[in-house]
Amino acid sequence: MGDVATTIDAYIAIWNETDAARRRALIAETWTEDATYVDPQASVGGAAEIGALVGAVQEQFPGHRFTLAGTPDAHHDVVRFTWHLVGEESGQTVAVGHDVGTLADDGRLRAVTGFLEPAPAS
Repeated sequence: MGDVATTIDAYIAIWNETDAARRRALIAETWTEDATYVDPQASVGGAAEIGALVGAVQEQFPGHRFTLAGTPDAHHDVVRFTWHLVGEESGQTVAVGHDVGTLADDGRLRAVTGFLEPAPAS
């Protein structure tokens, strides 16, 4: 298994990458070909659908960036981590998510299941 922290850093970078070609390359490096992503608002599979979902989220939240909150926790082929969606200008967190991923033998993500918290009070 590859370095889990590097994989999750790349995962966060995908959500922040606005250049579609670069995002596709990051997805290919970070996810398996048969990868799936699900959360309460989405269910997608494969690189094209994952990339389209990321682009749609970026359109919904312009001027925001995903940040990793703490260090990923992993054992066997499972990793869990928390992220924040933060306004670049305001610095305010508008969403918090807890993701659980399954890793392939090569360290890439095979599946991610996301859980979303309500936006924190201002």
